[in-house]
Amino acid sequence: MLAAELIDPMLPALKPSDSVGQALDWMQEHRIGQLVLTDQGEYRGVVSEELLMDVADIDQSVSTVMRLFEQTYVYDDQHLYEIMALIIQHRMEVVAVLNEGREFSGTISANELLKQFAQELGVQEAGAILILSLNERDYSMTEISRLVESNNVKIISSYFSSAAYGMPDRSRLTLKLNRRDITPVISTFERFGYQIEAAFANAPVESIDQERLDSLLRYLNT
Repeated sequence: MLAAELIDPMLPALKPSDSVGQALDWMQEHRIGQLVLTDQGEYRGVVSEELLMDVADIDQSVSTVMRLFEQTYVYDDQHLYEIMALIIQHRMEVVAVLNEGREFSGTISANELLKQFAQELGVQEAGAILILSLNERDYSMTEISRLVESNNVKIISSYFSSAAYGMPDRSRLTLKLNRRDITPVISTFERFGYQIEAAFANAPVESIDQERLDSLLRYLNT
């Protein structure tokens, strides 16, 4: 999903002539602590509620208030993952979207972005989560998919976390599966020498070698 598809049309953009009071009212109405400031279609930065609250005269224009993230924005063809990384890095509540001509296209809110990110990962889908601990040289998504699908189970989403430098055997692969009972999948992985770090499911999960589990299996209600 690209930035242009993530724009929230309900979020207003401030103009330099807007008052501090108007900006605070909009922030309260939309339950957000930041809004984008634009000037005749050009992105000028982000105004925060925290800074606005320090202004004594609410009739004062927002153009006089310090702006944040003036050089931080995304283009409309950037991917959801890139936008998520930017928001986390700068701890932003909103991010401006610009087109190829560097004109302001709209605003993405961090809350809505998080919801879309969760949908992309299949978080809301019913099914188990399985975490494998493996050496990076043993990581083959083709082989792992084959083992999962040999049990008539599908991988909804996956996330690979590289190990810290000098610890290649500490990489992790998190799998979201479309089945709750993943006992056969665990058995298959163990048979092929994979180390199960943890599993989360709605149905009881039994392993043929429980001692190889680093932590007890827990059960989540979804």
